[in-house]
Amino acid sequence: MRGPSARHPHHPSVSVVVPARDDAVALERCLVLLARQSVAPYEVVVVDNASTDDTAEVARRHGARVVHEASPGIPQAAAAGYDAARGQVIARLDADSRPGPAWVSRVGRRMADPRLDAATGTGRFHDLPPLLGRPVALVYLGSYYALCHLALGHTALWGSSMALRRSSWERVREQVHRDDAEVHDDLDLAFVLGPHARIRLDPGLDVEVSARSLHGLPQLRRRLDRAVRTLRLNWADQPPWLRWRDRFARGRATSRSSSTRRAA
Repeated sequence: MRGPSARHPHHPSVSVVVPARDDAVALERCLVLLARQSVAPYEVVVVDNASTDDTAEVARRHGARVVHEASPGIPQAAAAGYDAARGQVIARLDADSRPGPAWVSRVGRRMADPRLDAATGTGRFHDLPPLLGRPVALVYLGSYYALCHLALGHTALWGSSMALRRSSWERVREQVHRDDAEVHDDLDLAFVLGPHARIRLDPGLDVEVSARSLHGLPQLRRRLDRAVRTLRLNWADQPPWLRWRDRFARGRATSRSSSTRRAA
């Protein structure tokens, strides 16, 4: 079987970060799929977030670098992984993400555009009936992206399939609410990147994910509570009307710059 090819010389190096807590079974599947990529990642970093199962052992068995984060919480774990990543681009999957064989290659191609701060993808639920997996995910993610765009003034990030330029992370790493386990880390990161950030929604960054986040009213309520907390914390720094003002100001500045270049 042909092994993974080297990355394109003009594409950035890609570190894949996977936060995981007591999720060894799903993680193993994710790491198997990462080993089958048409273009190998620069590295895979698994953040063992105070697991009591064999998450770390599974990660090491598949050649991943393990980072330990003792404070339980996705924001803590994700930030620890981003801090540890060595590639020019930090790609993010969740333990239950199932990337296709060209996912890393797609990240590299998309982030080869130096103007982009980040890119974010789409998905489908693999554990729903076949006729429901794609439509339910379309409604779920479509609503997420649309509503968050209004709240942010720009495109949101989805932690199950996203990529972030390492220099962009280093710019905001002290601003994210990494010690608050009750925020949505991906939405929080999109907030602190700011309305001047360039984030691209790329349907080609498509993964399969579990629908476990939709199972049961307690789980849905917890996600809603975290969304409200994330909004409240970040709107206290910059409310949405100011974010949109800054977004429009950036658009006008870009338009004037383009006009000046054409005139020259």
